[in-house]
Amino acid sequence: MRTVPKLALAATGAALAAAAFVLFPTGSAEQAPPEAANDFCVVAPATPYEAASGLPMLAPKAVPDDARCPVCGMYPARFPHWAAQVVFNDGASQFFDSPVDLLVFLARIERYNPRYALADVAGRFVTDADTGKWTALEQAYFVHGSKALGPMRDGDLPAFASRAQAARFAALNGGRVLKHSGISAAELGALSRNRRHHH
Repeated sequence: MRTVPKLALAATGAALAAAAFVLFPTGSAEQAPPEAANDFCVVAPATPYEAASGLPMLAPKAVPDDARCPVCGMYPARFPHWAAQVVFNDGASQFFDSPVDLLVFLARIERYNPRYALADVAGRFVTDADTGKWTALEQAYFVHGSKALGPMRDGDLPAFASRAQAARFAALNGGRVLKHSGISAAELGALSRNRRHHH
């Protein structure tokens, strides 16, 4: 029977101990905070205002092809009938792939774009699902709980410029008509539970 030299066994043991320390650190080494598991990294700066566009500085803008949603990392231009945006006082715009992500952003702007605060927001807009035109968030009607799936292939908040349009949609697709102020934090949390883009 062949025996393994004691030196080889010692070297193997030391290597295993080193690997265990790297994989399972203990002692005084700093541990990642619990929320780190839910952290994400999306490079989605606001799009600066361009005077050459001819649009008023605080008007809603067309969604650039390369703009990314700061909440989920998707490209809002790929979902034009769901897109939303915030226009800041300096004319810059932040784009979202859906009304849900717009509302999530407004609840914690500093988390998604530390350059701005709620006081910097000059306008908030959603896309009318029927016409494709921009509608001010405050004037829009949303259908919560319909069978329509948003860009994340999950429940979302189809937006409409009039209550009649929203009611027609709800009659065909289910759900109830609400203003954005009638959407509770719990309802928004349920709709946004999977909206994290990981790198």
